[in-house]
Parts: sequence; C-alpha cells; structure tokens
Amino acid sequence: MKTILIAATLVTLLAPAAAYASQDCPDVPRDQWMSDAAITEKAKTQGFDVRSIKVEDGCMEAYALDKDGKRVEVYFHPGTGDVLRVKAED
Repeated sequence: MKTILIAATLVTLLAPAAAYASQDCPDVPRDQWMSDAAITEKAKTQGFDVRSIKVEDGCMEAYALDKDGKRVEVYFHPGTGDVLRVKAED
C-alpha cells in the first residue's frame, strides 16, 4: 500500500513539470535547429547580450544580460529562435 501511495505522489508531482517542459521546448529535429550564432544575433535584436549557449531540455538556453544589465537565462525555440521564457538568475 505504501508503494502505491509513493508512486501516486511522485506521478502527481512530476507530471506537471514534464508537461510544462514539453510544452515550452518542442521536439524539433536537430538538423532544423538554428546555429548558436543565429540565436545570438536574434537575442541581440531583442536586447540580450549573450554570454554562452547550451542545450537544455530541447531548448537553446542562453546565459545573457538583459537591457538593464541583469543576468538572465533565456530559453529559445531551437527552430525559430522565439523566446519561450526568461528566468532571472539568483
């Protein structure tokens, strides 16, 4: 009985996180992704100064400075370069 309760609790806690990640970061074939340079250029036009880029959960994640000089993490759609979300660094 405890095992079922633990499993149900885990599913309840993890399912929304998985749905949120898959919704934000779509499954795009790697050969259709924009290059790091193209993402950096697109970010620049939107007011971000990109310091580095990595892949995170199917998104292109850039560590950048916003227009106010604050450090942020910006998640880009890998195929279109659209900003999916911006997270202020702590």
